[in-house]
Amino acid sequence: MSTSIRSVDTLVDTPDGPMQTYVTRPDHDRPVPLVVFLMDAPGKRPLLHGMADRIAGHGGGHHVVLPNLYHRATDHFELDFQRAESLQRMTELMYGVGTRQAMADVEVLLDVAAADPTVDASQVGVVGYCMSGPFAIVAAARFATRVRCAASFYGVRLVVDRPDSPHALLPEVTGELYVACAEHDDYVPLAMVDDFEAAFVAAGTRGNVERYWGMHHGFAFGDRAQHDPEGERRHWEALLSLFDRNLAAAPDAR
Repeated sequence: MSTSIRSVDTLVDTPDGPMQTYVTRPDHDRPVPLVVFLMDAPGKRPLLHGMADRIAGHGGGHHVVLPNLYHRATDHFELDFQRAESLQRMTELMYGVGTRQAMADVEVLLDVAAADPTVDASQVGVVGYCMSGPFAIVAAARFATRVRCAASFYGVRLVVDRPDSPHALLPEVTGELYVACAEHDDYVPLAMVDDFEAAFVAAGTRGNVERYWGMHHGFAFGDRAQHDPEGERRHWEALLSLFDRNLAAAPDAR
């Protein structure tokens, strides 16, 4: 079952200037849960807009916000996979966004949602891919009273020697986590996945760490050479099931 949606590109005020944000939600004004969709390194782009639309229209519906995490440096970036200079620019932008900046942006989005009567900001899901996978996990820890679930798909830097490493913050997470990793991933070797899973178990975290055997980093994205249709299908099944279990729209919104 899907719900008709309405979508808009808008600007959200932050202490660091306007943040370009794609907002998509059911085509009514009854409160629905919030989903914060954090982009991968190639940028906020139509592919991700379509994915956000799918989440917005799923089941009873969700209010989905997809911010441009590069807003401090540029109001728009979309990787051209064929151009070396575009890849270089992506690297520069990616290294300009750390956990501190991402959490500041998530906090702004949560506060904006809390002031919107059409959003149930007490029910929040977060999903992140690639560079934002760790941000989704950290958000589940930092905003544990509101984030009921979070998902990371081929998220990088799951275990690093920093106090804000995702693995170190797992004891603070109260919601359900789903962490999906590719078997073949130079950014997230299986040894790192093993270390993260050990911390996951030790913390008693609710959820699952899953290895997608035979797949490569980026398997869920149709604009990547590593795209795997079966991996994408499994990704959607896992993500939407996570939201179904943890985020419930009001009965009259269904």
